[in-house]
Amino acid sequence: MTDASLRADAARLLSDLVALRRDLHRHPEPGFAVPRTQAAVLAALEGLPLEITVGPEGFGSVVAVLRGAHDGPSVLLRADMDALPVEEETGLEYASTNGAMHACGHDLHIAGLVGAVRLLCARRAELAGSVVFMFQPGEEAGGGAPQMIDAGVLEAAGVAVTAAYGIHVLPGEPGVFSTRPGPLMGGANLFRARIIGRGGHGSRPHQALDPVPVLAEAILAIQTHVTRRFSVFDPVVVSVTKLRASDAVNVIPDDAEFAATVRTLSPQAVERLRTELPALVSRIAEAHGCRAETRFDVVYPVTVNDEERATDAAATLREEFGADRVEMLGQPIMASEDFSFVLNRVPGAFVFLGATPAGIDPAEAEMNHSPRAVFDDGVLADQAAALALLALRHVGR
Repeated sequence: MTDASLRADAARLLSDLVALRRDLHRHPEPGFAVPRTQAAVLAALEGLPLEITVGPEGFGSVVAVLRGAHDGPSVLLRADMDALPVEEETGLEYASTNGAMHACGHDLHIAGLVGAVRLLCARRAELAGSVVFMFQPGEEAGGGAPQMIDAGVLEAAGVAVTAAYGIHVLPGEPGVFSTRPGPLMGGANLFRARIIGRGGHGSRPHQALDPVPVLAEAILAIQTHVTRRFSVFDPVVVSVTKLRASDAVNVIPDDAEFAATVRTLSPQAVERLRTELPALVSRIAEAHGCRAETRFDVVYPVTVNDEERATDAAATLREEFGADRVEMLGQPIMASEDFSFVLNRVPGAFVFLGATPAGIDPAEAEMNHSPRAVFDDGVLADQAAALALLALRHVGR
């Protein structure tokens, strides 16, 4: 069932949402302590019929509960709030200058959810149930969603939420939604290894136990291990992104270390990797007379959309925005999301929204996390309307 009035109301909110988004973009805050961002959200919600709870000092969450005029179930809508420690290079008039950047579009997520709050508050008399609005810090840093879950966000309305939704902007045709049932985004894991040898002079490696070539051999072995031991139909992506060895060119160090991001799509792959990668690196180190210290941390689980919720969300958006505005993805992407912790507890769906500005080919647009990433905030009205529509599927009369 389409709701032309909701989309018209969302369009009237657009200028306010753009202003909020650009203010947030000018003043990004990474991590868990996001006091200015939290204050901006609270100001945007002021005067609305909401029950609001904020996080403790140092954790800038906002939970707002809208209780409908009639009893019924509870649904959750979520936006992440934190920025990245990235020096912005977009040249935008409202670019950040404080050394951080909303390079992942969380400023749009905040503004879009504020828009959904306003749309649903205006329809409170039509609601049979409650809507929980989850404004979450610390998504990029890891741990924001679990902390809010532990603090009771899923039961904030007094009853457990029965569905949960979020929307994330990505490079793509502006205004085009995409999702899929089942695995949508990869799980994120962190693998660290320290090779311990014996330092010495760079001119006399035979009198030392040089950990550097051992480190290099281990890194190459990991890539071979992943491609030869794991099925392409259960993909694993390992990228070594951090290296440390000697601080001086003529010194063989006592130790050398690397860190890698490990992306997976199944819990079975994670369990194998947390055993096999440490064993592989340790045996290589031992073969060269060194030893290895390793650590494997599971950071985010796989983001898995509920089959029914994702299929229904796509149908709802297709009915409202048109078939040309909704795509079902053929395969997951290997980036990760801590909304996965919510979807582990509540059936729901995560949806992508294309937001490449006009004049830029989406296929060549800078990806999220780039210092040159730009997003079209003209999608905010449709983002707000889409979130409100997904909530109304559960608590609308």
